[in-house]
Amino acid sequence: MECPCSEQARWFPLLDSGGLGKTTLANVVYEKIRSLFDCCAFVSVSQTPDLKKLFMDIIYQLDKEKYKDLNEKPLDLDEVQLINELREFLQQKRYFIVMDDIWDISIWKMIKCALPDNDVGYKIITTTRISEVAEKAGGVYKLKHLSLNNSRRLLYGRIFGNCEDTEKYPDEELAEVSERILKKCAGVPLAIITMASLLACKARNKMEWYKVYNSVGTGLENSLDVKNMRKILSFSYYDLPPHLRTYLLYLSVFPEDYKIEKDRLIWMWVAEGFIQCGKQGRSLFELGESYFNDLVNRNMIQPIYDMYTDMVSECRVHDMVLDLICSLSSEENFVTILNGRDQGSLSYTIRRLSLQNGNEDHAMTSATRSLQQARTALVFPSATDLVPVLRSF
Repeated sequence: MECPCSEQARWFPLLDSGGLGKTTLANVVYEKIRSLFDCCAFVSVSQTPDLKKLFMDIIYQLDKEKYKDLNEKPLDLDEVQLINELREFLQQKRYFIVMDDIWDISIWKMIKCALPDNDVGYKIITTTRISEVAEKAGGVYKLKHLSLNNSRRLLYGRIFGNCEDTEKYPDEELAEVSERILKKCAGVPLAIITMASLLACKARNKMEWYKVYNSVGTGLENSLDVKNMRKILSFSYYDLPPHLRTYLLYLSVFPEDYKIEKDRLIWMWVAEGFIQCGKQGRSLFELGESYFNDLVNRNMIQPIYDMYTDMVSECRVHDMVLDLICSLSSEENFVTILNGRDQGSLSYTIRRLSLQNGNEDHAMTSATRSLQQARTALVFPSATDLVPVLRSF
């Protein structure tokens, strides 16, 4: 695969099965070369995209000055009209776009229609877990697993701080168990970071680390199956203190790849009654902020920094972690999620409702269910057509 900086290459499909860092790599490349183009955009597609919203997001990022009022006054255009708007805008532009997390070939074809093959020059990076999608987009670049040395550097750096010398163990007593843990992680960055976050909370002795090692089953050593990755994430979840599990489960109310405002999230925790009265003179918000930071430090949520203050202003949940907490939320009837995917059988007692997609089948489903016991209902832009159904709420 050619370098994205080369003039010849135009499409760059990044493929991995999950947890290898395709989004991180795409973002690094995006930040490095975006200044070489007239306009650029980085958008997350996800499993059930609202194409109209997706196209408007691309348009806004491409020219924020021209479309500065787009969030308050969305364009009154359908998908086909938005595609034509994009094509016309980009026809004479040198543009660079990253399409992150594409799951469906039909979605990819719709996106491709909006991006003209002009003579000025352009670069498009796509990321996906689906090999058929990557192949359709062009020559596939399949991400490689980390080498043992780089795996050590990542593990030790997360636990002990910067550790450039991977031949020397920070703690000789932990050398053997560290190597065994790394074998279970199989060079998958998400697995290594998750294990490092677990180990950082444990005593630095061999017995404690072997407990962690024995608790995650076979890991990824013999199979890179998503189920094995979930076992590692699941153990990390159940290792959380009970109150942090509640705060994390609540994040299942947000759609995939959604940027969650930190302050808003904390006040939502407070409104739900999760945070008890302040201790040692600390306010409810201050306690909530400390719990938020705990989830960041344990690598259960990904912090997003404000470009001006360099402070954490938002967070995002990795899609594999989100899959886990959505599954657990459903099992525990903690949150009822309507997002356009197969929901299975839903509980007739809804405690918290998250409407993420305007699918008509979901509208019929939610209309026939009692909301009298519900304490929270969140409606996201793609599901605003379902608002009338909430009258019983």
